[in-house]
Amino acid sequence: MQDQPILQDRLPHLPWIDPRTRRLPGILPVEGRDWLRLDEAYGPQMALRDRLIAAQPDIVHALLPSARPAADELYRTVLDWLRAAPGFTLTDDSVTRPDGVTVPLDPDQPLLTLGRLVQEDLCLMEPQGAEYALTGAILCFPASWSLAQKIGRPLTGIHDPVPVYDADLARRVARLFDAIRPEQPLWRMNYLTYDDFVLHQPRIEGDRRPQPTDHVYIRCERQCLMRLPVTRAVVFTIHTYVVDAATVTPEELAALREAVH
Repeated sequence: MQDQPILQDRLPHLPWIDPRTRRLPGILPVEGRDWLRLDEAYGPQMALRDRLIAAQPDIVHALLPSARPAADELYRTVLDWLRAAPGFTLTDDSVTRPDGVTVPLDPDQPLLTLGRLVQEDLCLMEPQGAEYALTGAILCFPASWSLAQKIGRPLTGIHDPVPVYDADLARRVARLFDAIRPEQPLWRMNYLTYDDFVLHQPRIEGDRRPQPTDHVYIRCERQCLMRLPVTRAVVFTIHTYVVDAATVTPEELAALREAVH
């Protein structure tokens, strides 16, 4: 479904260099309205999202019935954000995006509609016992995980195959989620090298991604955590950047390869 690279010109941040973001979980406060972003890859990324949502909605979307109130609140929250964002035109029935595409508004399908408006993938996390569980998502650009396999799972279950996500980190993340305030979203950024430019890369547990040999691309996810004030669900946003590895210096690339391999 994607036969050409969709690349940003550069990374806005080098998380493996900055000591604030290099060590897990590497959390920083979001400034202002910066929990959603538009960048130079908006048009081609959104065209790919349109194709994915049209062709395989059951793969890129899931919503547990219990999470519908949170999805409805997120729908209203994102539309409010878009009203003040440059390049968007909103009516009662539709949104015209900066790339000129008009998307019908369908409040009966809140996450599928939002998936055609913003570059971010959107995940809903809600309390489940002592943890938070994934209760809904629009996930067009997964990096080696499957929404169908993870929906309904708590954070420890979602990250079970990840070696660094041990019990100590799980406790720290749970405390972090509990402390998130609606007025102060948080962000972090991960980083990997790839030989493959494809954005939609779902994989089930145990199906490891091919290890890069040429390290042609750098793929980073800027992940924001925001508390919805009414339902108290936590929104986990994922803005995916893919850049040519030549956009960083040889020294920066060497430090990245040392950090992840």
